[in-house]
Order: sequence, then structure tokens, then C-alpha cells
Amino acid sequence: MLARKIAAAAPGLGQRAASSIALKYSNALYQAALSKSPQTLTKVHSELATVSSTIAQDPALTTFISNPTLSANERKAGLSVLYTQLDAASPKKEPASEITKNLLAVLSENGRLAETPGVIEGFNELVEKYRGELTVVVTSAAPLPKDVLSRLETALKQSQAGQKAKVLKVSNKVNPSVLGGLVVDFGDKTIDLSVQSRVTKFNSVLQRMHSSSSICIAR
Repeated sequence: MLARKIAAAAPGLGQRAASSIALKYSNALYQAALSKSPQTLTKVHSELATVSSTIAQDPALTTFISNPTLSANERKAGLSVLYTQLDAASPKKEPASEITKNLLAVLSENGRLAETPGVIEGFNELVEKYRGELTVVVTSAAPLPKDVLSRLETALKQSQAGQKAKVLKVSNKVNPSVLGGLVVDFGDKTIDLSVQSRVTKFNSVLQRMHSSSSICIAR
């Protein structure tokens, strides 16, 4: 069922950008899970969180999903390992849902296992929207003090997007490459308040000025 939905939703996958491919799988997965029941949606959401953490903690699995040269038998063996770990991680030791397994099987068959993180991210966003949740990720060069995060959360709750959300979650991500300021991601929007962003914009202006000067000189 999931395979048919993906095939119908994403014709000509090879011609699309990776993010678009992941979104097609995310949408198909979300529809397949929700059509079963809200409880199934919750179960799949939990299982994919386990998939993400398992892959992140196991270098062999990280290599497995990112290697496009594996044979069909090697991909099948790798999925068996992932399924086993997924079943073992279940609080009640229940087997993983067929929807989750079908997703991974379809990604494997289509040579798209490397899209797994993007598919999960897109699926999580759809689930959050369904639940009326808004997750805001604030990226800074160093961890932000709790009082700063609290003020940011208060300001975000007063925004249009924040007022529409039933639940607002704010998390702080550290990225040393962010030179001063902040980068705020929520939903499909990004607000770049970093020094790096301003420097990039300034360099862009300089390049345009240089190009214009070169044209004038050439004439």
C-alpha cells in the first residue's frame, strides 16, 4: 500500500532534487499511517525516532544507509539488522509496524536509503502540524542562557505562528560556525540574524558592484 502511494505521488524520482524526493516519501508515509488510525500515526512517529537514534549511534548503520553501491542482498541484510534493533528498542518488545518496515523497504528498493533522515524530518513536521505543535530551533554559536531562551519563547508565542500553535517547543542548537546572532528555524521558515548572514549579504552587494564596474569599463 505504501509503495503504491509513493509511486503515485512521486513519478520520475530520479529527476527531482533530494529534498523534494524526501518530502514525497514523507507525505506518503504520513497519509498511510493516519489512514490507519491516530494511534498508528503515533506508533510510526515513535518508531522513526528510534530509527534516527539507532542510525546516529551505530556507525555501521550510518554507513549502510549512505552507501548507494550495496547489492540487493547487502541492503536486505542491513535492513534485517535495523529491524531487529527497532524491535528490541520497543518498550513492550512489540514488533515494528508494517508501515515503518515498508517505508524502509521501499527506500531500499528504490536506492533511496540515504534519504531516510530527510524523510523522517519531513514526517515529523507533518505530525507536529497535525497535533498543532510548533517546534522552533534556535541555532547559536554557544549555548544560550535559560533566561534568553525564555524571552525568545515569550516573543515567539506572541507571533502569528506562535498564536496559531497549540504547543510551542523551543530548543537550542549549537553551531560554532554561526558568527554572532542567531538562526531561528520554525516550520518552513528561517530567520537568519547571524553576523555570517550579514557578511554574506554584504559580499553579495560588493560582487554586484564589481560586476557593474567591470561592465562599465568594458564598454
